[in-house]
Amino acid sequence: MLMDEEEHLAHYGILRKSGRYPWGSGEDKEELGTTFNGSVDILKARGLSEAEIARGFGISTTQLRAAKAIEKNAQKQANINMAQRLKDKGWSNVAIGERMGLNESSVRALLAPGEKDRAEILTATSDMLKEEVASKKYVDIGAGVEQHLGMSSTKLATAVAQLKEEGYAVHRIKVKQLGTGKDTTIKVLAAPGTTQREVYLNRDNIKQIPRFTEDGGRTFEQILPPLSVNTGRVAIRYAEQGGTDADGVIYIRPGVKDLSLGGSRYAQVRIAVGGTHYLKGMALYKDDIPEGVDLLFNTNKSSTGNKLDAMKPMKNDPDNPFGASISRQIQEVGPNGKKRVTSAMNIVNEEGSWDEWSRTLSSQFLSKQSRTLAKDQLDITYKRKRTELDEILNTNNAAVKKKLLDAYADSADYDAVHLKAAALPRQSSHVILPVNSMKETEVYAPNFEDGEKVVLIRYPHGGIFEIPELTVNNRNPEAKKLLGRAPDAIGIHSKVAERLSGADFDGDSVLVIPNNKRLIKTAPPLEGLKGFDPQRAYPGYPGMPKMTARQKGIEMGMISNLITDMTIRGATDSEKARAVRHSMVVIDAEKHGLDYKRSALDNGIASLKEKYQGGKNAGARTLISRASAEIRVPDRKGRSAKDGGPIDKKTGELVFEPTGATYLNRKTGKTELRTISSTKLAETKDAHTLSSGTLIEEIYADHSNKLKALANEARKTSLETGKIKYDPNAREKYPNEVQSLESKLNLALRNSPRERQAQIIANAIVAQKKAANPDMDKEELKKLNSQELTRARIRTGAKKQQIEITAEEWTAIQAGAISTHKLHQILNHADLDKVKQLATPKTRLLMTNEQTNRAFQMLRKGYTQAEVADHLGVSVSTLKKSLTQGDE
Repeated sequence: MLMDEEEHLAHYGILRKSGRYPWGSGEDKEELGTTFNGSVDILKARGLSEAEIARGFGISTTQLRAAKAIEKNAQKQANINMAQRLKDKGWSNVAIGERMGLNESSVRALLAPGEKDRAEILTATSDMLKEEVASKKYVDIGAGVEQHLGMSSTKLATAVAQLKEEGYAVHRIKVKQLGTGKDTTIKVLAAPGTTQREVYLNRDNIKQIPRFTEDGGRTFEQILPPLSVNTGRVAIRYAEQGGTDADGVIYIRPGVKDLSLGGSRYAQVRIAVGGTHYLKGMALYKDDIPEGVDLLFNTNKSSTGNKLDAMKPMKNDPDNPFGASISRQIQEVGPNGKKRVTSAMNIVNEEGSWDEWSRTLSSQFLSKQSRTLAKDQLDITYKRKRTELDEILNTNNAAVKKKLLDAYADSADYDAVHLKAAALPRQSSHVILPVNSMKETEVYAPNFEDGEKVVLIRYPHGGIFEIPELTVNNRNPEAKKLLGRAPDAIGIHSKVAERLSGADFDGDSVLVIPNNKRLIKTAPPLEGLKGFDPQRAYPGYPGMPKMTARQKGIEMGMISNLITDMTIRGATDSEKARAVRHSMVVIDAEKHGLDYKRSALDNGIASLKEKYQGGKNAGARTLISRASAEIRVPDRKGRSAKDGGPIDKKTGELVFEPTGATYLNRKTGKTELRTISSTKLAETKDAHTLSSGTLIEEIYADHSNKLKALANEARKTSLETGKIKYDPNAREKYPNEVQSLESKLNLALRNSPRERQAQIIANAIVAQKKAANPDMDKEELKKLNSQELTRARIRTGAKKQQIEITAEEWTAIQAGAISTHKLHQILNHADLDKVKQLATPKTRLLMTNEQTNRAFQMLRKGYTQAEVADHLGVSVSTLKKSLTQGDE
């Protein structure tokens, strides 16, 4: 590949005679050639190496090779064109050769269709890249893009280099990977004059090339546009007609092919209407659709006389007209052998997508419950984390152990800051759908037992008064017909949704937790919230500045922290009602243009902040709300090796040193020290320093400190872990295993460009959802990351190619047949849980003594074996075997 993925192309004008050796500028013609390649040949003849020549021109060796290829191709194309023109005039090959100074065989080669074709591919590829930049501005051209396009890396690299010579910009920026938290470098092609800063600020808009070639670069095909529904096929059920009771739901007439959900009963969708607008919401089949239409959209808006006003205008982006990541289209192969879209349903989430969301309990929720429940769930979390570290310490491969320890330390540090707690038995996330024939005290939940009590929790979570406790009724005829045995949906009355922080039915989800033992505290709705409608109470006024997504994130963070601090510090119900009313206004302010500033004044938010946070403009006061609060610290890096390295060898703590990096503040014109974002809890060694002294905070502070200690232990052990030495003899001994591993690695690496684009798309969507819901706990955020990344991978064609290591291949690895660098690459694309099994001695306990003792305690309290197993993070069979061992 002519342009290496990690090489920064900073030099311009290679073929425009810039650099230290401007070609053709010597004192005589022999000093330097009249062409770039001629100059290089002369310098080589004088004994200079390729690297020395590149330095002389002020470029890299990669750029030198690219420049040579460009000039060679340009000269070749010119020769081909001339030979073809002369041939078209009737000249013989011999005559053409004499005219061009070539022998007859060279002329024949120039005229060969393949030669002409190969030269034209460069032009076609360059033109395609120009079109992509013109329409998208910022285009990913990094390693592996050639695999996605279906052409060689050399052809793509030379085309990029040619564009660079024409002034196009190539920059590299870093984007955080979802899931790992680490940075990935993306190489971006942009229009002439585009700065790296501009690309970085617009990194969410970096696009993948949505084309592919099946003929080696001669032609490029593009993705399919969505199918659009005629406006006349859509009916709107407005607020005046009861649309508010099912706000966000799109009912579909069953059996209509171009409205198929592809086998799902329900799905979160986007539907193009009339080619200009789209519907957004939860779609499900319903028999009693009004005659003459196929779609019935429910909205809380009033009629304006134009049904398009109830819809959203499509974006001016052919790759993403809905402004959302589409996970699936319903397609089929047409008579011409090409795929075509057959349904207008562009699916964002479908049946089964919400299953097994949150597997933790957020501090925002749990800190408002009993101290006993909080401590129990935090203790389970710590014990699981301790067990995980013990298992890693038992691994018998040094490289694997070190990688697992480093990853473990990062995750333990993260958990210490975000304060997640273990889930309660059988809790799971479900999307809510309206079934207004249900009683307000009931829920249709086919994954739970008929007659049992469950609670519903939605984030942001104001307090226990926003937790409805309902009785499962799985006999409701309407619900059974609509949802059947829905794996991850529940049916509730619309009044229940109102209690859930004003949830609607366009894809909102809740945590469903069985509560037969009354472990979770609930309370009746606050009197001050009854009948409160934020849209009626605080409508916007003409000319009022509309809240932005960023403002909403900031305001929701502030009011959520205030509610948490007020609850922990013993606020009255009337005070809580004031804060919650304001939060209800804020959460709808961006979407419905509400006057949130007047709400803050009417509800006395400043006085509440003064009483419970220490000042009208003060921020979070308790550990729960301060833990993940942002703090800016001077830009830093891990301590250098000469000063002892980034990890303290005695304590295992991370050690940083300032970079001293600065930037020019364009507002003040002053040079300032560059800072990076961190959190308050991450920056303190002792979580108790952030506590206001309440008992629940002390429980969380102890938990955080214990997790940080585990992280430090893992890092310290990692430093002491050696490595497996590479053995060339082992490579010869296991040739088949080595070849197999390298083939698997190459396959995984081909996915790189699509994976990068998926990361970009998913990052953008997650950022929007985080801004709209800043109080998501880590597990919810992790699930959101996973969901959006899955959708983005489907959209971009990315497929995470995990490397499955066989027992035989593991033997080769243990023998040193794979180099350390390549082994690290393999591990980066492998399922580490399976690798850990290969690297862990087979003779180990099913469960630790601590886990077994905990199991017996829970069983004596009346928990079922399934609930105990879920608590301890083991299978029921493992639990049974361990209990049998304990009895023996």
